[in-house]
Amino acid sequence: MAKPEYSIIVPTFNRLDEIEPLLKSVSQLTFDQANFEVLIVDDGSTDNTEDFVKNYSKTSDFTLKYFKQKNQGPAAARNLGMENAETDFFIFVDSDVTLPEDWLTLVDKDLKENKGDAFGGPDTFREDFPPLLKAINYSMTSFFTTGGMRGKKGKKLAKYYPRSFNMGLSRKIYEKIGPFYPLRHGQDIEFSHRIIESGAKVLYIDSPVFHKRRTSIKKFYKQVFNWGVARINLYKIDKKMLEIVHVLPSLGFVAVVLFLSGYLLFPSLRGVLNYGAGFGVFYLTLIAVCGGLKYKSLKVFGLLFIVAPIQIVGYGAGLIFNAVRRLVLKRGETAGITRNYYG
Repeated sequence: MAKPEYSIIVPTFNRLDEIEPLLKSVSQLTFDQANFEVLIVDDGSTDNTEDFVKNYSKTSDFTLKYFKQKNQGPAAARNLGMENAETDFFIFVDSDVTLPEDWLTLVDKDLKENKGDAFGGPDTFREDFPPLLKAINYSMTSFFTTGGMRGKKGKKLAKYYPRSFNMGLSRKIYEKIGPFYPLRHGQDIEFSHRIIESGAKVLYIDSPVFHKRRTSIKKFYKQVFNWGVARINLYKIDKKMLEIVHVLPSLGFVAVVLFLSGYLLFPSLRGVLNYGAGFGVFYLTLIAVCGGLKYKSLKVFGLLFIVAPIQIVGYGAGLIFNAVRRLVLKRGETAGITRNYYG
């Protein structure tokens, strides 16, 4: 039997509720199921992930393998997956995605036609996602928020980096650049940066995955705050990974702080400050209207008045917090919010 071409590596931690639909979507891929393997790398879960995956592997039409390590974070889990992969091309997806039927078929076609050494692809929403997840998806991908930093190659403000929810590289490039660094957040950007710097041919393949993301406002805030924190950690590794556009959300955070301080402490300035508030309301309304129209949902329209400011202000707050901590106070690396991160 010929060796499969692709190893799909999925790190997970107490995400059984996500692993089940992900594996179901894998089983429905139109790509030859003998031509890929799936490696579930468990980062110390305490739920029933191990039993479920091992039982699922007994009846699945594709090769499904399970590995477990003590809790060390997603970077170490992905590294363990690559160490145990049987193939010459590694693909990473996150546990909170599901895959369209033609996802791997399109990836395979593009890689072969364009002779890619690595690739990145987009994420999107499923029609059955609840309004909150659609609002988060719009805020995450819209040009009006920070989506302009991470969108399609050639159509965004900042340099494009493949992300771990939908990316891959050849074994040859992996052996050249080494494993993921042990960053809690942003490790995929740093890894992508080394792929690009290696001279690899990196493709943008427009084959999206359905990305569930965070399922509550509280979880979403923690996530975007930590991404802001991560950007400064990345800057300390290589200054090329911080661009002017990454700092823009911080201006939003500063504007909110100055507005609230001025409104409370200097009543005489309230007339002037009202103009700034008016612009902010207009900008949020524009985001909400565009998102509501895209998803044809009044609930998404309303939620975007909450979600969009949280993304911009949360990311900006995290970046400023870590900039002060690392660049001014000269302290070491931090992961940001770690307590009850998933709660």
